[in-house]
Amino acid sequence: MRLHHLTLQAFGPFAGTHTVDFDALSADGLFLLHGDTGAGKSTLFTAICFALYGEPPVDRDLTLRSHHASTDVLTQVTLDVTIAGHRLLIDRVPQQMRPKKNGTGDTAQKAETRLSRWTTDSLGQGHWEPASKSHQEAGKEIKDLLGMSRTQFCQVVLLPQNEFTKFLYSDASKRRDLLGKLFHTDRYAFIERWLNDHSRTTQKNRDATRDEVLHLAARIHQAAGPDLKSQHDAPTSDAAHTLTGPALTWAQDLIQASQADALTAQGDAETAKKNQLTHQGREAAARELHRQQTTHAAAREQLDLLDEQTSHQETLDQRREQARRAQQLAPLLHAATTARADHTRAQDSESAARSRLLPEHVALEATDLATAGQHMRDDIAVLNTLLPEEATLHQLTADLKRIDAERQDFTVQQRTARDWLEQETTQRTALEGRREAARQAEEESRRHQGQLETLNDRVGAAERRDAHLAQITTTEQRLATAQKDTEQAAQTHIDIRRQRTEGMAAELAASLTDGTPCPVCGSCSHPAPAQAADGQPTREDEQAAEKTHQRAQQQRDAIAAQLQQLRENAASASGEAGDTPLADLKTEHEALTTQLADALQQAADRRTVEEELLKLDREHATMTELDSIATAGLSARNATYDTQSQRQAELTEKLQTARGTASTLAARIDDLTRTADHLEQAAEASRTAATAAQALHTRTSEATDAATLQGFDTLAAADEALLNEQDLNNIDEEINQWRQARAAHQAVLDDPALQEATAQPAADVDAAASQRAAADDQHAQAVTAASTAQTRTTELTDLATTLGEAVKRLETLEQAHNTARHLADLATGNASGTRVRMQLEAYVLAARLEQVVTAANTRLYLMSEGRYTLRHSDHQAAHGARSGLGLEITDSWTGRPRKTDTLSGGESFFASLSLALGLADVVTHEAGGNPLDTLFIDEGFGTLDDDTLHNVLDVLDSLRAHDRTVGVISHIPELRRRITQRLHVKKGPTGSTLAHLTEAAE
Repeated sequence: MRLHHLTLQAFGPFAGTHTVDFDALSADGLFLLHGDTGAGKSTLFTAICFALYGEPPVDRDLTLRSHHASTDVLTQVTLDVTIAGHRLLIDRVPQQMRPKKNGTGDTAQKAETRLSRWTTDSLGQGHWEPASKSHQEAGKEIKDLLGMSRTQFCQVVLLPQNEFTKFLYSDASKRRDLLGKLFHTDRYAFIERWLNDHSRTTQKNRDATRDEVLHLAARIHQAAGPDLKSQHDAPTSDAAHTLTGPALTWAQDLIQASQADALTAQGDAETAKKNQLTHQGREAAARELHRQQTTHAAAREQLDLLDEQTSHQETLDQRREQARRAQQLAPLLHAATTARADHTRAQDSESAARSRLLPEHVALEATDLATAGQHMRDDIAVLNTLLPEEATLHQLTADLKRIDAERQDFTVQQRTARDWLEQETTQRTALEGRREAARQAEEESRRHQGQLETLNDRVGAAERRDAHLAQITTTEQRLATAQKDTEQAAQTHIDIRRQRTEGMAAELAASLTDGTPCPVCGSCSHPAPAQAADGQPTREDEQAAEKTHQRAQQQRDAIAAQLQQLRENAASASGEAGDTPLADLKTEHEALTTQLADALQQAADRRTVEEELLKLDREHATMTELDSIATAGLSARNATYDTQSQRQAELTEKLQTARGTASTLAARIDDLTRTADHLEQAAEASRTAATAAQALHTRTSEATDAATLQGFDTLAAADEALLNEQDLNNIDEEINQWRQARAAHQAVLDDPALQEATAQPAADVDAAASQRAAADDQHAQAVTAASTAQTRTTELTDLATTLGEAVKRLETLEQAHNTARHLADLATGNASGTRVRMQLEAYVLAARLEQVVTAANTRLYLMSEGRYTLRHSDHQAAHGARSGLGLEITDSWTGRPRKTDTLSGGESFFASLSLALGLADVVTHEAGGNPLDTLFIDEGFGTLDDDTLHNVLDVLDSLRAHDRTVGVISHIPELRRRITQRLHVKKGPTGSTLAHLTEAAE
């Protein structure tokens, strides 16, 4: 991976847009990132990690957006990088809040990712070609090219401050956590967990099968019962070895004992069956004798009862003979009866039909009745031709009603529209007045706004004016006081000078010495020197008074200057505010503010009024259209109504004549139809009654003659002797049944076998049944015993088969569990005979640690000048803890290993740095061998002396010899003097800035 350019915008401490040219910065293969603490040196690596993985290096919630940036600038990171031979341009925008494009407030800016690839066209021209805008697709492609996770990348590309010193000093468990994340050895931990889970699963399955075998053994013991005994012991849970082969042997022994018991029970059942058959034959013979004796006695009794019915049977025979003679007259008798009934019904129908006739038709003969009915039919035909005109009249009436309703609707609409249009003028005038008032209020508010701004300035100036005037008054008083103090100090100075002048002779005399010339007269003798008066001031008193006078003058002058400045300020403020008192200005300000608020409130009505005017215009158009439509519709409906009203009157007069007293033509037609029907029915009934009378006379004569020939005196006697077919059949059946029953019972009495049985003693059925029941019980008990024995044998055989299957599964599960437990113990380091208690994951990590130590020693040898060598240790840990990730350091000066925590600060740094570089090499190889051309080292150089620092930099130089670029993040001044390519990060109140420096610092 080689970095080319990194552009930050509103990211971390960087408020604006900053670009890092790594191509220029990496020109010497080694560059330095330096600056103040908190300036944002590590933020550059955070931006690189965010561009590649879409997340910062740490898992905690890190705020990416700069607090110094303007709200309209989006946080954005763009990285130009080459990974595995592919040059990519990655542009990421994290989720953040931004101002709304329309309106006020903020809205959420979604996270964005844009991935582009540098490609060359057919002409050799290179350009960026968009590859993806999906977070997932871009992240997967970048991670696949890098071949490592975000944790691995942050560990091997940025060698963080103090992290590998902790790794050097930490115990095996902490090293395991770090190496496990870097090398993804959690899959080996998964294997350990899977083996343990598999071992527990096989144990659970084995235990379940053991329980199944014990359960089957308990069922076999229960099925065998207390009678069966075995020479082998039953399997138990305390002895696991008895749950396989010995269990099967015990079960087979019980099956053999059960089979022998079943053979004995089967023989007893066969003997009982023979005894049962013998007693069943004896019981059958006794029951047959009893049946024959009972049958003979019953036949004798029934025959006697039948002989007692002989006279009744002779009467039935005579009644049957009369019925057979009357049966020959049945058709004639039936015809006469039918003719009589028909004649009666015809007379009743004629009476009913004539009762429905009109009075003038009741006495008419049948022919006259038919003629009157035909006349009625002719009138009905004429009326039917007028029915359509009646329907037309109904339709005209309905149409006139509908048209009248429509006329009323149009009238209401026309009145509504015209009323609204009449009121519109007043409403529009009011709205226009409100709009004009709002417009004037808007202009007035703008005028008040300007006046208020001017008045605000005047109020401020008046406040300053009054404040200055108050200060002027105070300062004038102070100046007066200072003037008095100055004058008093001047007078005091003058008085002291005068007094000193006057007493100058005494002052000079005080300095005279015998033999020394007088400074005034030159005499060396001083016979009468002047004497100083009491309180005579000295030179020091005069000088003090003079200084006091000067200080008073200075203070007076300062106050005068201050007073002059205050007067100038007051004059300036008065020029702005005028002479108006501050209270009046504030009162005017409050009034103007109130006027402005009122004007703004009234001006706000303009939008509402304009909306109401627009609504009024729309309603005006609607009402105008409604008036036009209603006027046209009303005119058309009036013309139609007049035309159809005239036609309705003509049809009404014509149909009233045809209806007569009926309400409708249909009612008139119904009345006439009903009368015609009654006339026709009465004519038909009269003709039917005459025909029925003639038929009755004929049938009665024929039946009387036939009855005389059959021996009946009258038709009534013949009719009384006549029986229906069912009654005659019943008499025949009763006579035949009596004769057949008598013959059957006589045949039973004549049977020789029954006569022989009657001669024998009475049969004892109860004794024979009791003996047969005892034989049945004995046989049932024997069969039950045999069936139970056979069922037990079958059940034991089935259970033994199931037991065999369970034992077979148990043997397989025992072997599988032993194998799984052994593998789990090996993976967790708990297997017996294991020299080192090392888990599988720790074993893999130990191998990786050996590779890291080997790679680290190549650098550590140079940095320590051959003194130190790292060594991986897998010695047993204290208190039986897990082993495999120990780390020691060998000192060639003593030849003995040392603990890593005995190294000094500088030694710990270059040892940790060697480990970090070695780990970077191993992780890179583990990730697929993609070269990491850029490496960052964060701090730690301050613990090195000059020689060691020189050795460490030599090692870093060796890294760039392999075409790798190393970026050092440090505060050390020595590094700024030795590394020419430097990126200076400078912090400030408005955010951090970047500067690329290409000269070594002096």
